[in-house]
Amino acid sequence: MYIVAIGWLYVVVMMSVTETSFIAGLMTFLFYGLVPLAIFLWLFGTPQRRRSMAAKQNADQPDGTDTKPD
Repeated sequence: MYIVAIGWLYVVVMMSVTETSFIAGLMTFLFYGLVPLAIFLWLFGTPQRRRSMAAKQNADQPDGTDTKPD
């Protein structure tokens, strides 16, 4: 997934460099690059965030396998 993000940023940087003004290049980079990429990474990272939260909650709960007396 990160290789897609790196490739997309490369393409957008090259597009931004060819713009006629600095402001146009900055807007191209922001609206073709960073904003869509942030949405993409957020959406496709949701399953991993859910798994991480579930694992954290399960790690906090005792599972009853502790056989040593207190």
